[in-house]
Parts: sequence; C-alpha cells; structure tokens
Amino acid sequence: MQTLDPIESAPIVIEAVQSEPRALAALLDKLENRTAVIGIVGLGYVGLPLMLRYAYAGFHVIGFDIDDGKVDKINRGETYIEHISALSVGEIIGRGSEATTDFRRASEADALIICVPTPLNAYREPDLSFILNTVDALAPHLRPGQLVSLESTTYPGTTEEELLPRIRAQGLEVGSDVFLVFSPEREDPGNPKFKTRSIPKVVGGVTPHCQRAGIALYGAAIDRVVPVTSTRAAELTKLLENIYRAVNIGLVNEMKIIADRMGIDIHEVINAAATKPFGFTPYYPGPGLGGHCIPIDPFYLTWKARQYGLHTRFIELAGEINNDMPYWVVNKVASALNDRGRSIKHSRILVLGITYKKDVDDMRESPSVRLMELMRDRGAILSYSDPHVPVFPKMRDHHFEMESTPLTREVLEATDLVLLATNHSDVDYDFVQKHASIIVDTRGVYLTPHPNVIKS
Repeated sequence: MQTLDPIESAPIVIEAVQSEPRALAALLDKLENRTAVIGIVGLGYVGLPLMLRYAYAGFHVIGFDIDDGKVDKINRGETYIEHISALSVGEIIGRGSEATTDFRRASEADALIICVPTPLNAYREPDLSFILNTVDALAPHLRPGQLVSLESTTYPGTTEEELLPRIRAQGLEVGSDVFLVFSPEREDPGNPKFKTRSIPKVVGGVTPHCQRAGIALYGAAIDRVVPVTSTRAAELTKLLENIYRAVNIGLVNEMKIIADRMGIDIHEVINAAATKPFGFTPYYPGPGLGGHCIPIDPFYLTWKARQYGLHTRFIELAGEINNDMPYWVVNKVASALNDRGRSIKHSRILVLGITYKKDVDDMRESPSVRLMELMRDRGAILSYSDPHVPVFPKMRDHHFEMESTPLTREVLEATDLVLLATNHSDVDYDFVQKHASIIVDTRGVYLTPHPNVIKS
C-alpha cells in the first residue's frame, strides 16, 4: 500500500483550511482585529473581572445580569466587589462598555461567556437552574457567527448534554453556524499574585472549529491558553483542580483533630513539613470549607459518577470530614466555655472574620456562617467583627440582622469568647489577645502559646 509523504499530503491540509466555515473565518477576523463585541453573562466574582479584562484588551464589552442593582452600579462607574476598584469600572464604562438586564441584546455580541452560579440543591445534588435559565434566555437571540462559552463549574457532559441541544433547537448548527466551548473559570478573589490575564485558560470545544474559535477568544485577552480535546475534558479539569484541594484539606483537617488529641500544634507540624523541598505541598486546616468551588465541586462529580455505576469513596470521605469541621469547632467553643463554668447558651460570642477566606469580602459558602447558625441554635448571644463586611449581607439560605462590631477594648472585655474564624491581615491580633477573655483560634494565627488562646 502506497503512503503519502509530507509533501504529497500538503494539499489535504490546504483543503481543510479552505473548508473553514465562513462564520468561523468572520469571527476569527473580528477577534484578531478587536472589533468583536464580547458579552459577559453573570457579573459576579468571575464575570466582572472578565468584563474588565476584555475591555482593557480593546474590546467593546456588554455585561449581562438579572440584578438591576449590579447593572446600575456598573453603568455609574461603581463597584460592588471589594478588590475591584470603582476607578477600573469607571474607566471601562468611559471607553464604551456597558451593562444591561436586557438579554435580547445578546444578538449584538459576537461571543457570549456565561459565568453564573452552579450551587447544590437541598439533597447536595447539582443545581443547573442558573445555567439552564440563562441559556434559555439567550437562545432565542443567538445568530450565526457567534461563540458561546460556558465557564460555570459543572459535571462532565453538561455543555454537550444541556447547552448543545438548546442551541440546535434554534436551527443553528454548532461547529458551522455557531461555536460552543467550555472554559472553566479560575478566579482567586483577592489574590494579588494572579490576575485574570495571567491565569492560564483551559479550553475545550464541541468540534475542532469550536476549539479554534475558543482559542482565539481567550487568546485575545489571556496570556496563555491550554487546549484540551473536548468540553468534557475541560469540565473534568476544573473538578480535578478543586477536588485535589478538597481532599488535601480534608486530610489536614483530620490530622488537626489527631494532633489536637495528642497535644501537638498542627500548624507547627505543617510548617516544619513544608521545609522539605520536594514531595510535600502544605495545606492548612480551618473551620470548614468556603468559597463557591471547593465545598460544592466534589459533589458534582460524585453525582455524575453514580450514573456510571461508580462510588467515589475517597472524595466523599474528604467531603464528610470537611463538612463536619464546623461541628468540631463549636464543640471546642463549648469545651472552652465549660472550663470556665459557662455554657454556649447565653454566652456572648464574637465571631472574628466571617468571609470564606482572608482579605476579601466574599461570603459564598463561608464556614463562619455555619458556625454562627450552630451557636445561635445553642442559645449564644452572637456578634461579629469583619472589616470587609460592614453589614451582614442578604444570602439565599442564611439570615442574620447584624452589623460589624468594632474591636474596641470595651467590646472585647464584655465578650465571653472570641471565635477567630477568618484571619484577615488588617486585624490587630495582639490587641485582641490582650483584651479577650478566651480566643478559639481556627486559623493558626497565634503560633506562640497564650493562656487565653485555644487552638481549634
């Protein structure tokens, strides 16, 4: 059998290029020339930074959201996310970008990037309602020549099983008329080391033409694009990243419980182990998992794995350990008070730091909120202090009518116990230790032993 050498096979490559859909060629040209209009759907902790990034890259950007308040603030040049400055928002509005609640304007965009929440329902199963409602709102306004990218974290198969048929139902052929990709978000709110531009972007397309469009879209604004062979591979990539963290945090949380029982400071142990220059990555324990990804993503994969007859024992065990940490912390609080002749009921407890991680205003899935609910249920008189959350925000599943309490000497001395739940940098912890009666430290802030500090 005769085989073709590279020279003889060259015409086949040329033919493949010539067969490129006109819609793709036009889209690629717009992206290269910065004449494409970029639509960002969902203007939260992922969508708003992405809107800024594309505007700074020279594109006209339309931000879509169902929240009138967010849209109005953006169009006035204001911000609602602490680590994003109003100056930055005002600058892109001055350049012509805008926000809207009118999803009919989706037809104006050449690329639509969907960044909406993917929570769990009451049975800890995937809730795709935000994705599906968003796609249903966009679908009637899709047109040939557009690219649709889903960034919301979800289980493998979502893009092809849920988005693809909805687009096809509009009479559009994916891969020739419109282009569909999945590219998982990788934002780390408040982390000054990594910005939207510098975090590599994984992209998987439904077809090779979709893949080309996705690479061009993200390559126009992000320093490095990492192609994978399918949307399912891209979806699983995101889950692996966060499950890796969840499992390691579960391990170190269990190690914390063991070390506590043995009278050993787990933070001292971790810091010592971290001096090993190979084979060890430090993870640190806490009062539970927080943020929109790590407490939720493992359950997206375990749910999907059951459809394949698989039981993800390792992942679920880590989830159980992490979910139980707030109960363990509250028991430490009860024990600390009991040693001083008090119970949680009627004790004045101040929760220090209520965001899910340090130095941000992000309350999504914060373990501090679960701690507050558990102590409230046991009769505690609660207050909180957090320089990043002046007023307790409205949340879907949690409700507290509170404002942040200043950390004065009088407040601390009148409090029976301070529960250090989030270790913000701009707190004077020496002052807190000097004037608080008891501190339960869940973050390893106090490395030096103090009589009134209890590690948890």
